[in-house]
Amino acid sequence: MYLIITKQSKLTSYFSKNALNKLSVSNQYFSNKARNITLFLSLIFMIIALARPVTNEKINDIEAELNAVVIAIDVSKSMNAIDIYPNRLEFAKKKILDIIDTSKTEAIGVILFAKSSFLLSAVTQDLTSIKLLINNLDTGINFDNGTNIFSTLETTQKLLKDFSSKNLILLTDGADNTDFEKEIGFANKNKINVYTLALGTPQGSVIKLNDGNFLTDKNGDIVNVKLNESIKELSLKTNGGYINYTLDNRDINQILNDINSKSQKEKFDNTKYKSYTELFYYPLAFGIFLLLIAFSSLPTFTKNKSSLSILLLSLIFISNSNLNASSIFDFNTIKEANNAYEKEEYEKASNEFKKLDSNESRDYNLANSYYKDNKFKEAIELYKNIQTSNNDLEFKRLHNLANSYAKNKDFQNAIKNYEEALKLKNDQNTRENLELVKKLLENKNKKQEQNDKEDKQEKENKDTKEKEQKKEKKQKNDSKNQENRNQEKSEETQKEKKEEDRKQEIMSDYEEQKWLKDLESQKTNSLLKKMESSNEDSISNPW
Repeated sequence: MYLIITKQSKLTSYFSKNALNKLSVSNQYFSNKARNITLFLSLIFMIIALARPVTNEKINDIEAELNAVVIAIDVSKSMNAIDIYPNRLEFAKKKILDIIDTSKTEAIGVILFAKSSFLLSAVTQDLTSIKLLINNLDTGINFDNGTNIFSTLETTQKLLKDFSSKNLILLTDGADNTDFEKEIGFANKNKINVYTLALGTPQGSVIKLNDGNFLTDKNGDIVNVKLNESIKELSLKTNGGYINYTLDNRDINQILNDINSKSQKEKFDNTKYKSYTELFYYPLAFGIFLLLIAFSSLPTFTKNKSSLSILLLSLIFISNSNLNASSIFDFNTIKEANNAYEKEEYEKASNEFKKLDSNESRDYNLANSYYKDNKFKEAIELYKNIQTSNNDLEFKRLHNLANSYAKNKDFQNAIKNYEEALKLKNDQNTRENLELVKKLLENKNKKQEQNDKEDKQEKENKDTKEKEQKKEKKQKNDSKNQENRNQEKSEETQKEKKEEDRKQEIMSDYEEQKWLKDLESQKTNSLLKKMESSNEDSISNPW
């Protein structure tokens, strides 16, 4: 930058004079040196802006106050019971994730317990990492049999020994222990609030093993594991709470709300951050302003005067040429129409051409717009009415008129106009179009002949079909007459049969009356029942 400003001799050894002149810009306002100094100052201010100057810089502290909670998952074999879908342990994992998502004021630690306790995560605010650990937890690990809740309490005490409020959430089915006095004493001594989320049903369930079989006891009987509600005593006697699982989040919401109402929040973390006011706007704005000045090239008044003179002379020339205002507007309309035509906006082009006075060029262009807009009838009318002495325009008119007739399927007029066009100019496209239209006319005539032949055949088939229908109708009438005769005969037969049945019925009624009279003359035997007596008759006589 220094070499460009000063144009030292060393610079000329690297750049030619023409190159140096191109690197420097000047006008009547700025010398080369002044302009380049302005550019250099603009660069300096932009560099200062990139350095991001600030003011009112402060260091602020944020202390997070949270409740410390340890979540313990029972991973004993009983948690593989399938009375909760898909099993108790997988359901417990889902509940932990729900607790993490719902928790807003908790720092959480996670432990696993069976016969022993296992630490999964120390108490932390990094809930994302805990969720990652839970999602990757292998529930197929074969932990030791048993459920040692006392060990869980001991681990909780170690994790929360520095906190005034200690909260433990147990996710368990209660195992099979019925006496928790020892655990209750330890929890109360160390002020641990135990909350139990009971996972299981009173009816219980079998335990499905990894090999697909079910867990059996020493006698070979399948084990049925039920929810042990005795663990309720542990929660109620340690200032905690007990709740059965729900499929929604009502269970964990009640637990977390109780913890927040009872526990005293701890100052868990101290975060420092800086605050300041940015100042880079000012040097950047000033640098851009200098840059605009350096690159400015304002026209002089003399130049403005020259431009104004040229404009006035143009207006005088137009006036002297007797061009009225509509001629100027016609020029703009033609431009708009041509632009619309090139952009394939043919309807717009048509509307613009209609604004112009009628002449051979205007009518020809308007007809072309109609043709491109598939308005072939309008295009034909315009092409037919164009009168011109220009042979080239006349050839184009006849060619396009023939195209319009062809598009309108008037092949005979199309052929006629193609032939007229070829008389003016032996054009290959016109000749090819003529041959194509002749083939189309020939195909049309053949198709018409074929249609006539098919119509004739269809008429013959129709006549034949009518004859067959008449014959079939006659046969149906004959059949119907025969059917009527048979029906009359059948009715006579039925009538005779009914008469015979009536006679038979009269005879039956007579026989029935006779049978009833005989029945009345008979005597009916009474029902007899033997009565027991204490005194038996001793007469043995047969009479």
